[in-house]
Amino acid sequence: MTAALEGFLQALTAGLLIGAVYGLMCVGLGLIFGVMRVINFAQGDFMMLGMYSAFYFFTALGVQATFGNAIGPFVAILLAGPVLAVFGYAVHLALISRVSGTRTTSLEGEGHYAQLILTLGIALILQNGGLIVFGSVLASIRTPLSSSAWELGPLFHDVSVFVNKARGIDAVVSLVTMILLTLLITRSRLGKSLRAAADNPTAATYMGIDVDRAHRVAFALGTGITAIAGGLLATNYPFHPFVGVEYVIVMYAGVVLGGMGSIIGAFWGGMTIGLVQQMSTLVLPTQLQNAAIFAVFLLIIFFRPQGFFGRMVERT
Repeated sequence: MTAALEGFLQALTAGLLIGAVYGLMCVGLGLIFGVMRVINFAQGDFMMLGMYSAFYFFTALGVQATFGNAIGPFVAILLAGPVLAVFGYAVHLALISRVSGTRTTSLEGEGHYAQLILTLGIALILQNGGLIVFGSVLASIRTPLSSSAWELGPLFHDVSVFVNKARGIDAVVSLVTMILLTLLITRSRLGKSLRAAADNPTAATYMGIDVDRAHRVAFALGTGITAIAGGLLATNYPFHPFVGVEYVIVMYAGVVLGGMGSIIGAFWGGMTIGLVQQMSTLVLPTQLQNAAIFAVFLLIIFFRPQGFFGRMVERT
C-alpha cells in the first residue's frame, strides 16, 4: 500500500512539473492561433531552434563560463526566447504576412490553404536545414540539477516525494513566464491591441490599430515563448533537428483541449497532457504514453467539444 501511494504521488508530482512546461509550450501556439487564426505547422520546429539556441548560448557563447553549470542553462534558455522572438517576427514579416492578416480577409476560408502549405514548407526547411547545420547527433543541455532532487517528506505513512531539481526550476520558470504574459495581455496597451485584433480585426482597424503589426507581435511572442519551453525541456530530454515533430501534436492537443483561442486554456490543456502522460505510467508501459494522452483527449472532446475554456457555438 505504501509503495503504491508513493508511486502515485511521485507520478502526480512529475506530471505537474512536466505539465507546466507543456502548458507554456502550448501557450505559444495558442497565442498565435488565438490572435492570428493561423494553423502553424512549423511551431514545433521553432521550438527546436529554441533548444539549439539555448544549447549554443550555454556551450559556445560564454554563458557556462560566466554563470556555471547549475544556473547557466536557465540563463541561456531565457536568452534564447528573445532571439527566437526576433526570428519569428522576421519570418512573419517576410512570409506569413503574405497569407494572413488584412491581405487575406476577403478570401475567408480559402486563405487557410496557403497558410497550411506555407507553414508546412517552413517546417520542412527548418528540419532539413537543422540537420545540415547541427547534424544528427543527439544534443542536451547538461546541468547537475537534472540528476539531483529535493526530498519532500516524510509526509504520511513514511512516504516521501522526490522533486527533480531541474524539473522544479523548469516549472517555476514556466509559471513566471505565464504570469508575465498574462499581465502583458491583460494590462498593457500592446495586449489590448492584440486582443482587439483577435476579436474583430475590421473594427480594430477602424480604431486605428495596425492589425498586421499586432499579428507580427503575436507571432513573435508565440515563437519566443515556445522556444523558452523547448529550452526547459532540453534540460531533461535530448533533442535533434526533427524533435519538433514529436511535440507539435502535443501542442495542438493542448490548444484544442483548452479551447481554441484561449491562452489560459492552452496552459491547462498542456498541464492535463503532462499529468496524463506521467500518471499513465502507473498502469501502462512507457511506450503507450501517447496512446493514453489521445485516449483521454478524445474522451474530453466527446463530452466537452469546446474544450476547457472554449465557448459552445450555437447552431442556427
